[in-house]
Amino acid sequence: MSLLAVHDLNKRFSSKNGDTHALKDIDLTVEKGEFITIIGPSGCGKSTLLKIIAGLDIDTTGSVLIDGEEVAGPSIDKGFIFQEPRLFPWHTVEKNIAANFSLKNKDVKKQVGELIKLVKLDGFAKSYPRELSGGMAQRAAIARALLRNPKVLLLDEPFGALDAFTRTHMQDALLNIWQENKTTMLFVTHDLDEAIYLGNRVVIMNARPGSIQRIVDVNLPYPRKKSDMAFQAYRQQILQEFEKTEQRDNELIGGSAR
Repeated sequence: MSLLAVHDLNKRFSSKNGDTHALKDIDLTVEKGEFITIIGPSGCGKSTLLKIIAGLDIDTTGSVLIDGEEVAGPSIDKGFIFQEPRLFPWHTVEKNIAANFSLKNKDVKKQVGELIKLVKLDGFAKSYPRELSGGMAQRAAIARALLRNPKVLLLDEPFGALDAFTRTHMQDALLNIWQENKTTMLFVTHDLDEAIYLGNRVVIMNARPGSIQRIVDVNLPYPRKKSDMAFQAYRQQILQEFEKTEQRDNELIGGSAR
């Protein structure tokens, strides 16, 4: 049985201007320990899909199962990382990671210490968010999610606000966390190179309405080099899929205008 199974998922938004079909007939299975990246044009429903899997939006049709159980709302078995770290400014790094757990509990304090080492924040346990760089703050947010030992970690463009150098460093840091912790990850991004660099599989989505166009297996060993010919071949393959998406969307727009 797959860890995550999404079947025939549909999502509509209603407004005074009518209904928007945000996601259409989404089918996706994810095995335990996989690193899945999701990419597609703006407005294709990538973030919406992540929020539905997280249980943050359950007004849908179809099914989302984790370990065979229907997702009915938020729970500790699903970690969620936003684009912003969302740390409490009045708490230190270790207190932010512990969140609702008490550091007076020896087991919690030990786990927090281990996670601080895992995300490479040694020496910053007593620091406050204002004293951290953007990348460091995001690593603290990832550690906070991992403390709950989630079955799946959902990351919604977590590096989108970082500069190019920090973003590259964070990609490597996240891969290290994934390889050491074996946590199943679903990662939404707008960055094609990032999707190929991180993912075991790249899910390519269409827009209008959001659907899965293709899933590409990335059969490259880690660590990957973006300049390698094999990496560039995957890049070209996925770019061609995007061209098909753009052609399809243009045809739909032209058809609706006639």
